[in-house]
Formats: sequence, structure tokens, C-alpha cells
Amino acid sequence: MENICAELTCYADKMESLAEKLGLDYFPINFEVVPNNFMNEIAVYGLPVRMPHWSFGIRYIHQLIRQGMGHSRIFEVMFPGDPCHAYLVRDNTIAENTLVVAHVIGHADFAKNNVLFSRFMRMAGGHILEQAAERAHNIKLALEQHGQQRVEAILDAALALEPHIDTNQALHRSGYEATIRRAGPSSFIPQDSFSRKFGRLPGECVPIDSAPEDTSRPHFPPQPEYDLLWFIAHHAPELEGWERDIFLAVREESFYFYPVFACQIMNEGWASYWHARLLREADFLPDELYLSAAKAHSDVVRPFAGDHQMALAVNPYHLGFSIWEALIEKHGIDAARNICREEDDFGFVRNYLTEDLAEKLGLFVFEADAGGGIRILANDIHAVRETILAPRFNYGAPRIAVSRMHMDGRLDLTHECQSDRRGLDLSRAERVLDYIARIWRRPVSLQTVGSDGNPRMISSHPIS
Repeated sequence: MENICAELTCYADKMESLAEKLGLDYFPINFEVVPNNFMNEIAVYGLPVRMPHWSFGIRYIHQLIRQGMGHSRIFEVMFPGDPCHAYLVRDNTIAENTLVVAHVIGHADFAKNNVLFSRFMRMAGGHILEQAAERAHNIKLALEQHGQQRVEAILDAALALEPHIDTNQALHRSGYEATIRRAGPSSFIPQDSFSRKFGRLPGECVPIDSAPEDTSRPHFPPQPEYDLLWFIAHHAPELEGWERDIFLAVREESFYFYPVFACQIMNEGWASYWHARLLREADFLPDELYLSAAKAHSDVVRPFAGDHQMALAVNPYHLGFSIWEALIEKHGIDAARNICREEDDFGFVRNYLTEDLAEKLGLFVFEADAGGGIRILANDIHAVRETILAPRFNYGAPRIAVSRMHMDGRLDLTHECQSDRRGLDLSRAERVLDYIARIWRRPVSLQTVGSDGNPRMISSHPIS
């Protein structure tokens, strides 16, 4: 372990030996103790080294505010891989960091054995930190060669579309069998800047809005395309190679993080179950340290924050821990391991959050009125489950598909409102469309519905 005191190293080594004895199976873990400010940066950027962008700075300020108000405390950040990488906070006590070591071991066991994690790690690779550092270096080179304005425009669009991948597809997928003529009077795509500008001079090309459609050409894409990052990287009419590489880099990182998002309740609950069990069976811990670590455990898995006796949001640690504990008590650890291997949060919550457990945990669906009052809508188990899972659908993003790329390069997007079951923040959607149009360099439109349920079309045109 790097920068870690001898006492914690001793406890961590013994904790790993105990985990092996109890049957946990995981890739090696590299632990590192870091200052609190560095931990905040890792949590906000998502990685120790990542491509630079102004949005991360805003998130960092929000994190500091929440932390200052006592609403957020980061105990650890762990990156699955072979090896795994885990960061602990230097200012935490030995007891807290001993708990964190046990918690990370639980995460590592989950990540190695869960099918979803395994699939995505095979696609994205097991060396995320090294890969992210290489991407950050490439962005730095692009900034030096092309300037901040051009690079930032690409990053604005790519990061705005970060959750819009198709997790049913492979990371390294093949293209469509059908081909498409690019914008303009021929299938040739001008590669140099002069040719591109010349091609847009009046009288030298067919105007975008009046270019006739070739009715003999197959519909493109041949089916709705939900992987917006992939589609833009491969089919944007004028993107240069380095710009496409940025889109694909953001997409690859999004693939890596998807299992963490899709299994959060399971994963945090599994890690919490194992850190509690490891602490309970760690007879090598001094009594005082064990009691302090047990107090930290109760803080982690409590359903509410501070002195409040009601929580209006689900704590994934508390919910996941409670489900695993009830499940293991009833069916045993072998059955739990099979569930750990095969499920994600959707199957886990729908199949194993029982009505009795929901009642015991006091779970309900509520609505807040304009004056800040709370009205309970339902405590029906089906409504509770679906309310918990709704924000986890489709990476937490609206379900948007490329429905058509026209011969002149215009792009049609469709919001699948019925399957999505959520509305759009139209002002935000307009900003995202502006980002896309800026790098697509052709008009982009989005078909959705308004708050009244009626069809609504929003469009954006590239800035000349």
C-alpha cells in the first residue's frame, strides 16, 4: 500500500486473509491514502486523471458546498479492474479506514463475479486509470494543436451526451451494412478546411434546406440508433479524426462506468454486508477500534442523515444492505452469491424487495407541493419498487434515438416518451441540441412531447 501507516497496513493484510478464508474472490486491490481535497477531485472527475472540462469545476464547487453543509462525506473511491484501485481519506481515523478496507473488499468481490461487471470490463479493459490518463494526455495535445475553443466545443457535446450509449451493443461494434451518401452533391467528403469552406459557398453546392431526398436510398440508420456518441463519431459529416476520437473516448468511459450505475444498490449493499461481517469476525481488532468501526458502519447504512427521522430519498447503502441481510438470512449465502452474479438493480429490487421488508423500512412514494409540504401517494410495493428504479432506467437519461439522417445531412432525433415514461427539461434539451448542431454542422431536430402531452418539435441550426 502507498502512503499508508503500518498499523492500517497490518489490519488490511489480516482483513484480506479473513476475506479469503470466508470465500471472497476478487482481483488484487491497490490501496492508497490521499488528502481530502484530492479525494473530492477523484469523486467529482470520476477518475484521478481525466479529460479537462469546465463542468467538472462546477461539480467540484457543488461538492464542497454539500460537504460544508454536512450533506456529503466521502469515505472511499474504488475503481474495479485488474488490479482494482481504491483511495482512502488520510484524515479519517484508523477505525474508519479499516471499515473502508473491508468495504472495498466487498466491492472487489462483487465486481469480479457479477456478470454485468465482467461483460463491460472485458469490453472496456481492466486498466481504466492508465487508459484515462492516456486519453487526458491526448486531449492536452489536441488543446495545443487546435485551441481551447474547438476542443471545448467537442467536449461540450460529447459530455452532454455521456449517458446516451446503447448498453445492449458491444463497445467495439461494427457499422451498418447499408451505406450512406454524405451531404453535398457527391459522396466525397472534403477533408481539408479550404475544401469544406469552398463547398459551402453560394452556388457551389445544393442548399441544405432544398436538397432533394433520394427516395431510392434505404432509410438511414436502418433502425433507431440509441448510441448517440457512437453514431456522431462515425457519421457526423465533417468531424476530423481527433474530434471523433474524443467522442469515442467519452463513450468508452461511459461503458466502463455503466455497471457501477446499474448495480449501485446491489453493489453498495453487498460491500456493506461484507464489511459488517468482516468486522464482526475480525478477532484481531482491538475492542475500541471495533466499536469505532461499528459506529461508522451504522452511520453508513442509516436510512436518514443527521438527526432527521425521515428520509425523502433512498440511501443505496441502507436499502442494499437490508435486502442482502434479509435474503441471506432466509436463503443462505450460496443463493445470495448466485443472485450477486446474475442480477442488476432492476432484478434485485423487483425480485427481493418484499412487501414485508418495504413496510419494515418505511418505504413510500411521496409528492412535494409548492409550499414544501409532503403528501404520501402510495406505499404499494409495486409503486415503491418502480419509483426506486425509475431514475436508473437508461443510465438515468431520457431515451433518445437517431431516427433519420437525411441526404443533406440533417439529423432527426426522437424522444421515445412511451418507453421512457418521463418528460424532458426543454430548456436543457435545447442547449444539448445546440451543442450537437455545433459539431454536426447541419440542422438537428428533436421530436418530443410538451408538458401538455402534445407533440413538440425543437430544432437547432449550426452557427455559421
